[in-house]
Amino acid sequence: MRSVKITKIVEVAKDSFLLSFLRDFEFVAGQVIGINIGVVQPARLYSIASGSSEEEIKILFNLKDDGYLTPLLASSKPGNSIQISPPFGNFVCNEKEAWWIASGTGIAPFASMISSGTAAGKTLIHGSRFLSNFYFQNEIAPIMKASYIRCCSAESGVGIYSGRLTRYLKEREDLPTDKKYYLCGSADMVVDTRDILISKGIPYENIIAEIYF
Repeated sequence: MRSVKITKIVEVAKDSFLLSFLRDFEFVAGQVIGINIGVVQPARLYSIASGSSEEEIKILFNLKDDGYLTPLLASSKPGNSIQISPPFGNFVCNEKEAWWIASGTGIAPFASMISSGTAAGKTLIHGSRFLSNFYFQNEIAPIMKASYIRCCSAESGVGIYSGRLTRYLKEREDLPTDKKYYLCGSADMVVDTRDILISKGIPYENIIAEIYF
């Protein structure tokens, strides 16, 4: 672990924050880093949300009032220091065509992949309870166009599927069985989505998952 200084922290939605610091290392879109403040608790893992050529590393997180790290991060200011690990992880998509499925802040690795120029041939499904939690949608929509599907379970909006992403997947009769599916989100979402995909004939080995705790 080593120390870096926060350059920016913005509340992008209620209790959701985007933290930035200058990039001085190489990484592959989809990888994570460990983050900590002090050494009281083990580092927490966060997917990098920025493109691999951007000047800053961006980290998206939700405030958890009963957590150790996120209240400290949320109250941080530019110039404050955090500790980070080197990037690592194998949640990396090299396929020309694939399906990306995210819930909430699980959009982070896919935002990194899109900003790194790997959106061609991909379909992205993002589930959220509220419209305000479709993070990075203003950057994603112009790039992915009709291949970007937003599923909102508590609110409705133009161009938004009304319901959970799991229901959307259940209703799809044309899910390709020869493509890879990348899942990132809560354990419940990942398990439910994996079961749905398998029930529709997608081989287990074609499903790659990363769980946010």
